[in-house]
Amino acid sequence: MKIRDIAGVLGLLLMTLTVSAQVVSKDSINMLKDQKQVIEVSKRLNDRKLELAKLENQVAQKTDDVASTAEKARKSADENKKAAEKLGDNPQDKKDARRASKSAGSAHRDAKRARRAQQNLEKLSKNIESLKKKIADDESKLASLQSSGSGK
Repeated sequence: MKIRDIAGVLGLLLMTLTVSAQVVSKDSINMLKDQKQVIEVSKRLNDRKLELAKLENQVAQKTDDVASTAEKARKSADENKKAAEKLGDNPQDKKDARRASKSAGSAHRDAKRARRAQQNLEKLSKNIESLKKKIADDESKLASLQSSGSGK
């Protein structure tokens, strides 16, 4: 009988120890949640900075594209003007009419390409500005998380 009582007390003691060992304080849980949030914001910030660098590297190429397509459109428009003037001198000439028609089509396509290149550059600039704002927001959020986390 005494052995059973001693075994019961030991069993109860063992269960009490394991239950108390598994209890984690709320401060520890909150601290871990804060650390997790800091890591998530840091990762997002790093990803955005990488994306910003990638976009900023594209700016030079897009600017060159805008300049070259604008120049090509200007040349096409000049050629179209010359072809139209030549056709105006002799409106019945089939060869001049075909040449004027082709140069008009080329001028139209080149102007469209120039507009698209300009729109792409503007879109890239807007994306860069938007990303810079998001990075600034993430940096301020990270600073506030780190200052509140270190104050505990």
